[in-house]
Amino acid sequence: MPQRDLDVSFATWRGRAVRYVLIYLALALVLVGVRAATQQIRPALREAQAREAALISQRDDLQLRIQTLESPQLIRDWAFANGMRRFAQAPKTVQQLPPAPVSPRQPAPQRTVEVRTQWK
Repeated sequence: MPQRDLDVSFATWRGRAVRYVLIYLALALVLVGVRAATQQIRPALREAQAREAALISQRDDLQLRIQTLESPQLIRDWAFANGMRRFAQAPKTVQQLPPAPVSPRQPAPQRTVEVRTQWK
């Protein structure tokens, strides 16, 4: 295999080193810029989590209040306070109902079942 002429001069290596240093500096600047741009995300996330926890606690308290307000005893007390009467104590009216109309009775349809057996 023939050997290629490799350029191993000082100027070539210095040029490569300068390019790599510039690339690393550019990457470092990009990373620092991204970090500076996203610096407020974490505190905002923590604040949102705190608000979520407060809202969940408020929801649980409201659900508990609704359950206590909807208890059957409280509803019954409210109904009696607003004029509800028990069925046994309510006045009843009696009325004669007319007899139901008689419809002519129709005979039941006859059903026949036919079975055919074949032995093999």
